[in-house]
Amino acid sequence: MTAPAYNELASLVERSLAEARAQGATQADVGVSADTGLSVAVRLGEVETLEYQRDRGMGITAYVGQRKGTATTGDLNWPAIADTVRKAVSIARFTAEDAAAGLPDPDTLARDIPDLDLAHPWALEAEAAIELARRSEAAALAHDKRITNSEGASLNAHSALRVYGNSLGFLGGYPSTYYSLSCVVMGEQDGAMERDYWYTAARDWRALEDVEAVGRKAAERAAERLGARRVPTTRAPVLFVPELARGLIGHFLGAVRGGAQYRRSSFLLDAAGTRVFPDFVGLAERPHEKGGLGSAPFDGEGCATHDRELVAAGVLDGYVLSTYSARKLGLRTTGNAGGVHNLIVSPGTEDLAALTRRMGRGLIVTELMGQGVNGVTGDYSRGAAGFWVEGGVAQFPVSEITIAGNLKDMFQNLLAIGNDVDARGSIRTGSILLEEMTIAGE
Repeated sequence: MTAPAYNELASLVERSLAEARAQGATQADVGVSADTGLSVAVRLGEVETLEYQRDRGMGITAYVGQRKGTATTGDLNWPAIADTVRKAVSIARFTAEDAAAGLPDPDTLARDIPDLDLAHPWALEAEAAIELARRSEAAALAHDKRITNSEGASLNAHSALRVYGNSLGFLGGYPSTYYSLSCVVMGEQDGAMERDYWYTAARDWRALEDVEAVGRKAAERAAERLGARRVPTTRAPVLFVPELARGLIGHFLGAVRGGAQYRRSSFLLDAAGTRVFPDFVGLAERPHEKGGLGSAPFDGEGCATHDRELVAAGVLDGYVLSTYSARKLGLRTTGNAGGVHNLIVSPGTEDLAALTRRMGRGLIVTELMGQGVNGVTGDYSRGAAGFWVEGGVAQFPVSEITIAGNLKDMFQNLLAIGNDVDARGSIRTGSILLEEMTIAGE
C-alpha cells in the first residue's frame, strides 16, 4: 500500500464521519475504494475487447438512533461527498426504527490488522496482456484437430485499495490484487459440437498457471465431451468435480447464513449443534492465510476475522453472521459481514480417479446449468453434463440430463471428499461423492 494513497482515502473517511456527526448522525460508517483494472479478450487471434478500469467510490451508512440511511457516490470530490453524507442522514430520519440496527459492538472490532500479502502489482501493458491471451487460445486450437472454434481467451488484472472507518474509532484498510486467465473453446465431431473451458486465478500473477497449459486443458475438456449422449433415467451415485463441488458448499453456506436463519427461510433452520454431514467432514475458516483469495484482516463492518471450525466431525458449530443478523438471532457476529474467508473443506485421501473407482457405477458431473435450487426446502434440480461410469471407469460423455435430490439428504449421505482441492476461490474443496441422486435422461 502506498502511504499517500492510503492517507488520502483515510482522510476522506475521517472527514465524512465528522460531517455525519455534524449533520446529526448518532453513529456512522464509511467505506472508500479506489480500483484499477485491465481486461482483454481475444477470439480467433483477434482482439474483441480491451478495457481499462479506474473506479473510485464511497458508501456511507448513517444512523439516527436506530434509524438507518445509506447513500453512495462515485465522485470523491468533497462537495459530492458532503452531499452524499447529508442524504444518508436525511434518509435515516425517515426510516423505521430497527432494534438490531447500529454499528458493531466495540469489542468485536479488529484491533490488529496483519499484513496478509494480498497485493502483488503487475506492470502489465495491454500489448503483453493481448499476447498472453492469444498464446492461450492458440495452444487450445492447436491441441486437437477436433477443436474447431473458440469463444475466446480472456485475461483480467485488477487491483484495489479499500479503506473503512466508523464512528467507534475504527479505521483500517489494505490493498489487494486479483488476476485471472480463462479460455473457452468448442469441438466438433459427427456434426455435433461441445464446449468447455479452463481458467487460472491468483492474487500473485506469478502464481498463475502457464497460459498455454490453460488453453490445452480447455481443449482437452472440450474434446473429451464429444460424442455425448443421454442415459436412461435412474438413481445412482453422483461425483461432483472440485469446481462444482464448491457450489454445493455454497448452498450449505446460504442455509447457515444469519439472514436465512432469522427470516426462517432455510432448509437447515435451527441446525446449530446438530449433525449436518457425516462425521468425517469438517469445514474450517482460515481468514489470515497469506495470499489467500478469501483472506481478509477484518470483515465489511471492521469486525475482526478469526480462525473458526464451522463444522467439526459433521456437526454445525454455529452460523455465518454479520452484526445485524447476529442481533436478530440474539447472538454475536462471527466476523462474516460480506461472506466467508477461505473456507476449507477437509480433504480425503483419494483423488478423482480413486473416487471414480469407488463409485463403480454412476455419474461424474463436470457442468451444471440452470438455477433450480430452493433454499427453503433444499430441493435441488439442475441440468448437468459429465461422464457415465461403469466398472469404476468413465465410459462415455453425457449431456442433456437433469440431476435432482434434496440438499439436506445429499449432505447427510455424502460418501467421500477428494484430495484434489481447487484453491481458485474463497471456498476450497476437493471432489464430492454423493451416495445417490435421481438422474433424469431418456
